[in-house]
Amino acid sequence: MADEAVAERPAEPAAPKAKDARSPEAPPRGGARGDEKAKDAPDGANAPGSGDASGSDSSADDAAEREKERERAADRFKDRTRDPLAEEQGEEETTDAAAAARARRDGQKLFTSGRDFIGLDRSDVGQLHIGDINIRLDALRSGLSMRDGPVPEEELLRIRRTHLEPEGYVRLRRALVARRLLVLGGAPGTGRVSTALALLEEVTRDGGGARNSERVRRADPERGVRELAAQVAAGEGGHLRGTGYLLEPALDRPGTLPPDGMDLDQLASALAERGSYAVVVVSVGSAANPLLAGRYGAICQPAPTRELVAVRLRERLEEEHGDLLRNGGGQGGAGGSRDERGRGGAGGSRAGDGDGGPDGDSRDRDGDGGPDGDSRDRDGDRGRTDASRDRDRNGERDRSRAGGRHPGRGPDGDGALSRLLARAAELREDPEVTEAVGLDDLRPAEAELFASLLAGHLLGSVSREELLSGCRGLAAVQAYEWFAGVDRALAAPPPGDGRTPPVRSGTAALFHPVAFRIALAVLGGASHSAVSAAAHLLTWELSVQSDPDSTPARPLFCDDPESDLALSRARPADGIVDVAGSEVTGRLIFYRGSALPAAVLAELWDRHFPVRAPVVRWLRLLADDPRPQVTMRAAVAAGELSVRDFEHGYAELIRPLAEAPTPRRRVFAATALDQAAGHASHRRAVRKVVDNWSRHGTPALRWTAAMALGYGRSADSMDDTLDTLADIGVRDDGEQLAVASLNVVRLLTLPECATVLRRLADWTAHRGEQYQDLALVSIVRLALTDVDEVLDDEPGTPLGDRGDWPLLLALTATRPELTGRLADLFWTALNTARSRDVALDALETLLRSAARKDGREWTREGLAALLPVLIAKEPDQRRLDWLLRRMMRDQDRPLAAERARALWRLAVPAPRRRSEEEESHG
Repeated sequence: MADEAVAERPAEPAAPKAKDARSPEAPPRGGARGDEKAKDAPDGANAPGSGDASGSDSSADDAAEREKERERAADRFKDRTRDPLAEEQGEEETTDAAAAARARRDGQKLFTSGRDFIGLDRSDVGQLHIGDINIRLDALRSGLSMRDGPVPEEELLRIRRTHLEPEGYVRLRRALVARRLLVLGGAPGTGRVSTALALLEEVTRDGGGARNSERVRRADPERGVRELAAQVAAGEGGHLRGTGYLLEPALDRPGTLPPDGMDLDQLASALAERGSYAVVVVSVGSAANPLLAGRYGAICQPAPTRELVAVRLRERLEEEHGDLLRNGGGQGGAGGSRDERGRGGAGGSRAGDGDGGPDGDSRDRDGDGGPDGDSRDRDGDRGRTDASRDRDRNGERDRSRAGGRHPGRGPDGDGALSRLLARAAELREDPEVTEAVGLDDLRPAEAELFASLLAGHLLGSVSREELLSGCRGLAAVQAYEWFAGVDRALAAPPPGDGRTPPVRSGTAALFHPVAFRIALAVLGGASHSAVSAAAHLLTWELSVQSDPDSTPARPLFCDDPESDLALSRARPADGIVDVAGSEVTGRLIFYRGSALPAAVLAELWDRHFPVRAPVVRWLRLLADDPRPQVTMRAAVAAGELSVRDFEHGYAELIRPLAEAPTPRRRVFAATALDQAAGHASHRRAVRKVVDNWSRHGTPALRWTAAMALGYGRSADSMDDTLDTLADIGVRDDGEQLAVASLNVVRLLTLPECATVLRRLADWTAHRGEQYQDLALVSIVRLALTDVDEVLDDEPGTPLGDRGDWPLLLALTATRPELTGRLADLFWTALNTARSRDVALDALETLLRSAARKDGREWTREGLAALLPVLIAKEPDQRRLDWLLRRMMRDQDRPLAAERARALWRLAVPAPRRRSEEEESHG
């Protein structure tokens, strides 16, 4: 194509070239603009090609040498604009900073509920006291099991009166009646045992054991299914016909093999001969899943949270309100000695996981009681769905309960109770109460305690502060239950069941559920595969720590994702995963409650010191993971753990990783340090650490300090932050200038942006070349960095909605008062010899971002604000003209003439073009 066609002007004819101007075919060296103090200013005395350079006292050799030096300076400058996070990668490969920023932001959401678990007195964690409510946690200790013995009749009466039937209850009862044996599965704490007892109470009530005071019995879990079958068949122990048996086998103990189908058939046959029934309660998981998949297996659905809380709350208010009326308005209380009452309250073992207590008391710790079951109609089930049957029965019981339990109360009492129920409904939906609970759904024991707290607050025995504290304790109780005595079974010999125990110790199978919960607390919101892989790594570390003489067995085909979700109170969700700079749809995983991640880490770090070593090793492994969704979330969690014990976290995690040779590990340490700085209790200590590293640390420590400073919380003020970054950047001939400039740019997303721009202007006028370079590199990086790479804000903010914009243009569009300062700084980079080339390349990148490839508008709004201020003089217009021509001639990405003309009109508005033409042509 002819030069005339290629070089067609992008806009109307511009003013003719001045006599001393250079040709637009070469990058122009425009005149002075404002402050001309930078020593490499284009028309300054030292600029190559200036008038003095051709003077009589300068030789051609001197000019050539100066040109070579200028080129070397330009090359050094270009090296400093490269991504400092990509040192361990290929020269042209950049890190996915946007994905890292999003992952850090998502990780911080897990720990932003403002909870302070340090305030929970754990000196005697066996019992918590909130107002008049006693919460006994002894029964939550993993490994403690119920003794063999009968279930007291009063407990069966309580079950009949208060059990809230889960979905599918009728189907479970029919299966038990038909087969005499039911294997009932579910996650601990979801009401499995309560439902099992309700089933056994119902089927034995009118059978052969109706007059038997021991018609429902708990079987010794250590004996297993085989011994129970032999016991039933032989009629040992004087057990009458029609007895119902509840068995909770200890399948999670190392060396224990689950019963097989033949064992279950043998037990069912023995039960049929004796006219008896049995329910075997198991936890979902790889060991129990074959049982649940067989003919006797069934899943127990948890009772719905809202209905459960409503029923429990009504019970509490009826009970306590009646006490107040009978006592003339005396203290009622929401708990206290309710353990000794026939109905039980929030105390006793029902605050536990819902699977019985260790002392032989068969009280249901699930606490998912509900309506009265006396009027159950067995024959009316035919032809009706389970759901309608359950609704009818629950509604009938609610109506029975609405009739009142205190016949002497009278109409006035009923009206007062109605008002209390209305207030309770409002209190339950209080945002502060909901945030304090921090659980998406409550399990039976939690609903029991929550209802007691609400009732106690309404009746005056529990203050607002105690109410919120008790609600926050729900997640802490769950975390305590998950970890207490998990590996106690390793100290006990495997049971002798007549079969050869496995050769492996079984520690991996024992620790995997625990490892999954920890991994989910650290990586919540990441992909399910990432959390699962991290859980397996932690399982290995825990197993080696517990049994260093054995190689942990790692089954390859025994994972059960659905069981992992159920056992960890987790939920899957479709979401976006960052992969190699692109967003793809993936399966994410979260806890079912914002309070659980912090509660898990608090329980882990504060009460289980031996587990710290394997967890630290595991976190160091995650620090090397190439996926930002893993590394940044783990760094945030490491910071939270360090807050709980800063001495340990600093010595074992932060300092070793801060001195690591790889940037990824140092970024991990800086992120953890900043997370600790987010807590007012540790901010001063973090700032002292960062200050020491920046002044006296090794190059690696100074690099890490610069990254920590870029978050904006590791110094007393913005000026102090910039002073420290400048000290790091100019030291040792600018060895750390690249990372210092990167973090100066990160600070521009903060509210103190104007302070950063003022300091950049000061540095451009500094006598020291290193300070000038720090400013110039920061300015160029500002034009080349996308908002997503450095922003902490969520989408929905002015900057957050422009995530794929260059930060320079996003700031001009959202902060118009800063446009003049931004344009002046970028003009300085364009007119300084050593930064001119990379600044021109950056300007080309900005110009090409005006519209997307499909023609939709992109950053045109920012360019419309910046270009008229940046291209204010004739030399600037000639430079833009030259750059647009070069872009049009680009062989790989030619700029369309129409777009070039549009960009020219943005930079040189019509009134200015007309005035220049008039001045040129007279």
